[in-house]
Amino acid sequence: MSGPSPAAPRPHIPVLLDEVLVALAPAPGETMIDATFGAGGYTLALLGSGARVFAFDRDPDAIAAGRAMEGAEAGLTLVQAEFSRMDRELAARDIAAVDGVAMDIGVSSMHLDQAERGFSFQQDGPLDMRMSQSGESAADFLNTADEADIADVLWRYGEEPKSRRVARAIVAARPLTTTGELARIVRRALGHRPHDKKDPATRAFQAIRIHVNRELDELADGLAAAERVLAPGGRLAVISFHSLEDRLIKRFLRERSGGTPAGSRHRPAVAAANAPTFEITARAVRAGAAEVARNPRARSATLRTARRTAAPAWGNYNGLGGPAVEASE
Repeated sequence: MSGPSPAAPRPHIPVLLDEVLVALAPAPGETMIDATFGAGGYTLALLGSGARVFAFDRDPDAIAAGRAMEGAEAGLTLVQAEFSRMDRELAARDIAAVDGVAMDIGVSSMHLDQAERGFSFQQDGPLDMRMSQSGESAADFLNTADEADIADVLWRYGEEPKSRRVARAIVAARPLTTTGELARIVRRALGHRPHDKKDPATRAFQAIRIHVNRELDELADGLAAAERVLAPGGRLAVISFHSLEDRLIKRFLRERSGGTPAGSRHRPAVAAANAPTFEITARAVRAGAAEVARNPRARSATLRTARRTAAPAWGNYNGLGGPAVEASE
């Protein structure tokens, strides 16, 4: 089996790779899913163990870039699709169940580094943010949505406490066409100072990107799809990078492992209608100092892992929670 050239550039460093491999324990002859292919870091490691890998990505650029790897690596199949479709895509290929699923959630460093994709407020580019490169763009949303809808997105997905003020400024400046324009409007609305530790545009860009790509809905659907496709004893490893994602993953695993909080005299317990489909295998894992020094992106990463039981899948998951703060002016 061949691997990448040592001199080849690696635009995306897989986060918590060793910990993911420990959790998934891939073995020769097993079938694994890399739900977020990206630059193929997790995929290569899984292939190196002798496993067969189905690697998913909704971004046509990631799939196109991975075709050479697919041709060189025995056992790799690339699938251009949302990971929420993993069970259906595998069923269409006569694969009934898999032994492990790895999910690295959110935007990749490759997206952020390419100004033309419109994800970053640090580089000027078209106001796009679409991972699949199809459907409604960030510009489409911001230039047509009601002010109240924009404020709701900024509050819900960016936890922006001054969401109404920012939305008002965006609507007043329409039409917007570039990331630089949007970043300047947000900074001006929030009173950006050059020495501020965190750019105030961070929350707005996160919120708009999550909305455009339906990221939390996709994550909820993807977790339910993993539940359906994992064989008894199959392993799940999910890495998230911000609290909205992590809360959703934590709730899903707690619920489906039978760990829903007990009732009280104010809120009586409700008997579980389904047998637990997962067993949580470890506490949440975060990157150590050495990995953060090598890869600053790992600083905010959280890994949660679980093992599939033999119980029937519960079905779709509707565990999306509300924002942690209240909107204000």
